[in-house]
Amino acid sequence: MSDLREKLFYEQKNGYDRLDTRERVALEDYCREYMAYLNESRTEREAVRNAIALAEEQGFKPYVPGMALKAGDKVYKNNRGKALMLAVIGKKPLSEGSVIAGAHVDSPRLDLKQVTMYESDELCYFKTHYYGGIKKYQWVTIPLELHGVVALKSGEVVDVVIGRDPEDPRFVITDLLPHLAQDQMKKTLAEGITGEGLNILIGSTPYDDEGKDRVKLAVMSILNDMYDITEEDFLSAELVAVPAFDVSEIGLDRSLIGGYGHDDRVCAFAELKAIFDVQDPEKTCVCILADKEEIGSEGVSGMQSEAFDCFMADLCAAQGVELRRCFENSFCLSADVSNAFDPNFPEVSEKRNESKVNYGMAICKYTGARGKSGTSDASAEIVAYLRRLYERENVVWQMAALGKVDQGGGGTIAKFMANRNIDTIDAGVPVLSMHAPFEVVGKLDCYMTYKGVLAAYADR
Repeated sequence: MSDLREKLFYEQKNGYDRLDTRERVALEDYCREYMAYLNESRTEREAVRNAIALAEEQGFKPYVPGMALKAGDKVYKNNRGKALMLAVIGKKPLSEGSVIAGAHVDSPRLDLKQVTMYESDELCYFKTHYYGGIKKYQWVTIPLELHGVVALKSGEVVDVVIGRDPEDPRFVITDLLPHLAQDQMKKTLAEGITGEGLNILIGSTPYDDEGKDRVKLAVMSILNDMYDITEEDFLSAELVAVPAFDVSEIGLDRSLIGGYGHDDRVCAFAELKAIFDVQDPEKTCVCILADKEEIGSEGVSGMQSEAFDCFMADLCAAQGVELRRCFENSFCLSADVSNAFDPNFPEVSEKRNESKVNYGMAICKYTGARGKSGTSDASAEIVAYLRRLYERENVVWQMAALGKVDQGGGGTIAKFMANRNIDTIDAGVPVLSMHAPFEVVGKLDCYMTYKGVLAAYADR
C-alpha cells in the first residue's frame, strides 16, 4: 500500500534533502556572486550598468543594427541605461523561435519630487513620491541612501551616490515617539504614515548669514560643492532614496539572504548567470532586464514598450525571418519572485498551493487577482514541459500561488510577453517580506532558479 501511495500521491520534499556535497558548494559559490551583485545594484540604472560590466567580461558586445551574426555570438542592447537585453545566437534559425528569460530590475523605493528641497522650523527635508507598492510605515526610522542622476541643461549627466560608502552620511524619515502617538496609533497601518509624510531629513545646521532658509542654503551649498548642481537642476533629476542596509546572510545556519531589492534582482542575476554559462545553444537565448514593472511596465524602458520587439526584429532581420514567426515559436520564463509561505501570517495563505522557502524554484501558472484578472495563465502543456525538463536536469522546483483566493493578487511581465504570442510562464524565487526595505530569500531557491533558467536555455 505504501508503494501505491508513493506512485499516486504528490508529495513535496525540502530541497536540502536532495542536494549532494558538490551542489551545496556550488550553491554557496553562486550566492556569494549574487550577494555582491545585489549589494552594488541599488537602482535599475546601477543594476544595468553592473550587468553590462559582467557581460563584457563574458565576451558580450554592444549590438549594432545590421551587424553580421553567427551561432555563438554574444550581443547586448542597452535601453537608455535603465533596461538591458542580451542574446546568445543559437544554431537553429530564429524562425524556430528563441528561449527568453525576462526579469525586472526596478524595486519599490522613494523618488525625490522635482521641487524637492524645503526648510521647516530650521530643519531641511526632501519631498518624495513613493514608487511601487510599499507599506509606508516600513520606510520611517530606517537609514536611507541617495542614488541617481542629475541631468544638467548642458547635457552633462551627473551620477549621485550618497550613503553607500561606510564613511558617508545617511538620511532618515522621522516618526512620532510613542508618548505622543495616541491618535496616530488609533489609525490603520495604511493611515498612520501618509505619502506626503515621507519627508527625508537631510540637514539642520544654518548657513552663516542673515537671510531666510539658512539650513536649506547650507545643505544646497554642500551639494553644489560635491556635484556642482543647483536647486533648479533637481527639475531634471532622477534621484531615489533606498534603504542603507548591506546584503547579509541570515540565520545561524546562514541559509538565507537578507537585503533590499531581491524583487526582482534575484531573478535578474539568475538570468544573467545562466546566459553567461550556456554553451552552444540550439535556439537563440535572450535575457531581458526590464524596468518599470513595479508601476505596470509602462514607459520606454518597460515591457509594454516596443524596445524588446525592436531588438528581436533586428536579430530576425539578420536571418531574413519574420518577427511574428519567431515569437509564435518562442518560449519565455517570466522570471519574477513569488511570495513565500510565512508561518507568522498563515491566515492569508492557501498552504497547499503556496511556495515555500527551500523548496526550490517557484513555478506560478497564473498570477492576477479577482478571478485571475490580469494574468496570462500558462497552459497545461507548458507546465508539463517544465516538469519533464526539470526532472531531467535535477532542478528542485515547486508550484506557487499568490495567497488565498480573493485575498489579494499581483502581476508580472508575463502577460505582456504572452500578448506578443509567446508561450510564457512565471517562475522565480520565493520571498519573505516582499516589497519591504529588507527582504529575505533562501539560498537554495536562488541557486535552483539559476539552474532552472539555464536548463531552459540549454534544452536540446
